[in-house]
Amino acid sequence: MGALDFIADLIEKDIVLARLGCSAIAIASRVRYEQAARADADFSFTNLTASLLRFTCLVVDVSCSSGTCRRDRHTRNVIGASFPVSTSDPRLSSLTRSPPESAVLNFAPTEQAMLMVSKLPKLAGVGLLFASLGAAQPAPSSDLQAKIDVIARKALTSTGVPSASIAIVQDGKITYLQAYGKARLDPSTPAQPEMRYSIGSISKQFTAAAILLLAEQGKLSLDDPVSRFVPNLTRGDEVTIRQILSHTSGYQDYWPQDYVPPFMLQPITAEKILDRWARKPLDFDPGTQWQYSNTNFVIAGLIVEKASGMPLLEFLSRYIFSRLKMQGVMNIDQDRLTETDPAGYLRYALGPPRVAPKEGKGWLFAAGELAMPAQDLAEWDISIINQTVLKPASYREMETEVVLKNGLGTRYGLGVSVRQESGRRAIEHGGEVSGFTADNMVFPDEGVAVVVLTNQDSVDASAAIARKIAPLLFKHDDASKEEQQSRAVFEGLQQGKINRSLLTDNASSYFTGQALQDFASSLGPLGAPQEYSQTMRQERGGMTFRLFEAHFPQKTLEIWERIMPDGKIEQYQVAAKD
Repeated sequence: MGALDFIADLIEKDIVLARLGCSAIAIASRVRYEQAARADADFSFTNLTASLLRFTCLVVDVSCSSGTCRRDRHTRNVIGASFPVSTSDPRLSSLTRSPPESAVLNFAPTEQAMLMVSKLPKLAGVGLLFASLGAAQPAPSSDLQAKIDVIARKALTSTGVPSASIAIVQDGKITYLQAYGKARLDPSTPAQPEMRYSIGSISKQFTAAAILLLAEQGKLSLDDPVSRFVPNLTRGDEVTIRQILSHTSGYQDYWPQDYVPPFMLQPITAEKILDRWARKPLDFDPGTQWQYSNTNFVIAGLIVEKASGMPLLEFLSRYIFSRLKMQGVMNIDQDRLTETDPAGYLRYALGPPRVAPKEGKGWLFAAGELAMPAQDLAEWDISIINQTVLKPASYREMETEVVLKNGLGTRYGLGVSVRQESGRRAIEHGGEVSGFTADNMVFPDEGVAVVVLTNQDSVDASAAIARKIAPLLFKHDDASKEEQQSRAVFEGLQQGKINRSLLTDNASSYFTGQALQDFASSLGPLGAPQEYSQTMRQERGGMTFRLFEAHFPQKTLEIWERIMPDGKIEQYQVAAKD
């Protein structure tokens, strides 16, 4: 059976399987090309390759709501888009060339799908069907991957969160995509990297970016009063767009709870939200306090729609998602995640996971409406690192800490937190909607980002995983050696011993007989640490500061040391971590 006949047959049987077959052929042909190119082999297979490149695959997008599916067919040259063609190779001059485009699978592989894949024509590389595009980039070391796996699995085990999907960016490229645990518990479904998770309030930075794009287009100013676009809000002539994006407006939050109250199960409009929460007295004078409020971003979403003349999601799709090839984005304010995506869960105290209720339509507008695979969010992070969507001045606006009228900093910019993490500038935001939590951490100056998406609400597993992974991405070549030395000193202190040849005279004087006795009596009973890792490294006062964590079954310790240029230890201290 030829490729065209094979796909046509699949279309008649199952639309999802048709997309699967198209992508399989594309990836298989890519692998064959790369294998031959590496070996400088004869290009006798180019007849097959050329036919695949010219093959226009019928892609069928399926969106389901309330059990009814709408099928919109459109053509796309998937094969030509996903095949890497070297324009400098004369042997490939006859092949059809297309602009680079991602051919990403946005559904989970079912057992039926995998069975169908096994029946595909025996093209080399079919086994790579579910490999992500990021796999082509340099992967983290095996040691780093092992540590990430331990962090993720330990977090899922300790919290009971069903699953986590992780994406890592290094040097401005996706280097790691992995999912852990169960996307669905009944029936038991393993999590896959291409599955979409709700990202909650991480959606706010997309709304903020839309405002900044409109400012670049001259359609508004950050210092415009909100009344220019949304009438009849409390003190709307005083509150600015900048203040709603930075949570300094005074408008009361409509959803401070970490569960879904009964009234939120019913549909609502943005105007009704504002009637109830933004047309009442402010909680504080504009610009005098920082207080997180989802209501601010409902206002921002309406401003985008009024200023642009199009729905918010259409604007985001046109100017951000399409540009960044974020093909898996979904608006869960209007539609539910599909059966090929994770289910969202909650727990009552320490009870078992229960399927979480879905918010009524309208409640997530502009403040938490997006769901996507971890890879798509990582693509957005790369655009922040490379400054490809907004102008540099707009990124400065977004990433600059907003200061209150009394001079206090807020640690918040426009739709993002601005903070220090691992001794570096971090642009970060968490997200939570019913059944899901997420964390997105970007280090623009280092070209690094960590995305963690989970499918249980009211738990900090996503942030905990991200903050444990992040320091590992900044380790330098001597990190392992530094950990070994620090751990050796720690183990010696557990026995009341210290190698004074490692110390400066100042540090040696610190370790008195009484000090060694206290170290031994308090640390010795803990036994060997389950994990000992460096979490921070920075320079100060001509010394190198290093921070470590030692994990024990019932306690976590922080160990910090200051190292002189000659390598001697000037300071070594230990304390319990909160």
